[in-house]
Amino acid sequence: MGAVTRSLRVPAWVAGLVPLLLVAAAVAVFAALDAPGIGERVGPPVEELAVERTVLAPGSIELTLRNDGPDAVTVAQVVVNDAFAQFEGAAQPIGRLQTATVRVQQPWVEGEAYEVALVTASGGTVVHEIPAAVETPHADAGFFGLMALLGVYVGVIPVALGMLWLPWLRRIPPAWLRVLMALTIGLLAFLGVDAAFEGFELAAEGSQAFGGAALVLVGAGVAYLLLSGVSAWLSRRAAGASGTRLALLIATGIGLHNLGEGVAIGAAYSAGALALGAFLVVGFALHNTTEGLAIVAPIARQRTTLPRLAALGLLAGGPAVLGAWIGAGAYTPSIAALLFGFGAGAIVQVIITLLPSLRDDDGRVLHPGAVAGMLGGIGLMFATGLLVAA
Repeated sequence: MGAVTRSLRVPAWVAGLVPLLLVAAAVAVFAALDAPGIGERVGPPVEELAVERTVLAPGSIELTLRNDGPDAVTVAQVVVNDAFAQFEGAAQPIGRLQTATVRVQQPWVEGEAYEVALVTASGGTVVHEIPAAVETPHADAGFFGLMALLGVYVGVIPVALGMLWLPWLRRIPPAWLRVLMALTIGLLAFLGVDAAFEGFELAAEGSQAFGGAALVLVGAGVAYLLLSGVSAWLSRRAAGASGTRLALLIATGIGLHNLGEGVAIGAAYSAGALALGAFLVVGFALHNTTEGLAIVAPIARQRTTLPRLAALGLLAGGPAVLGAWIGAGAYTPSIAALLFGFGAGAIVQVIITLLPSLRDDDGRVLHPGAVAGMLGGIGLMFATGLLVAA
């Protein structure tokens, strides 16, 4: 009688953990032995610095730096407009991904351009340009109050005004309502593309060590998956309230977009690059009023309550206030790029959810009315966007 072989049964979690432990051990041994066989690297050190924030005060220019490269960087000299300037800060080498603040003693004239060159200990140069020097506002209670008011002007009030179209939407025929739903998709498509381009532009300005443009894609993917999960959960909870679910998803997507928009506005004002005035407020009001129409279009055939409408409006417009605070007080291009990615991904998910609502009596999604509505939405957002001088 042959011997009976009994297999050793190992728990699944152990089988999954063993390869990770072996990889960690191999990396630790490799690092402890100082990369045997590789030899020393030849050539100059790789020095990369990203300027994440610029603060101008009377008689000084303060730069927040982040080391983007693999090697430590020492700031040896600072040159402003081809003249050496005294500075303090960054006395120690800046390690990879570490930050340091350099305060340059430099009288400056409001409105003039300045080029600040950071000379490293190895002779490398990192150039940062200030297109127009403006004193950075102090982040006190009055300043954050102004940012909140600006967020309300460009986010909450325009969305609320757009939602006033609900009584009219209840009286139009179903065919026209489908056209307006297509208009909503056109509006959202414009916002999604706008958010993506804004994110890519900001990512190029910030630290590349965190991924650069990939931050926008990561943010978009995370937002898309999260909103898809929320949509599926809402579908299971209330299958009969599809209009309310769509309105909630649209408000969430627009809210994430307005969060990124608020960050850009707050950062621009903090840097002195935003012209506050009636024209700016009117431009944003006209541009964002169409977002309110997009929110109420799915619930035109459903009964709703005033508190629910108010909650949808705050969800869509309120993040502009939070974004303005972030942009004015804790802005970095990488954070802004990630937030714009969130907005773009959420909007893509909402568009995919909305597409089935466009079907006509023949089951077509891209019928002439839907195509006209989408193109109209894109054109409307483009036209009102021309009024925003920010």
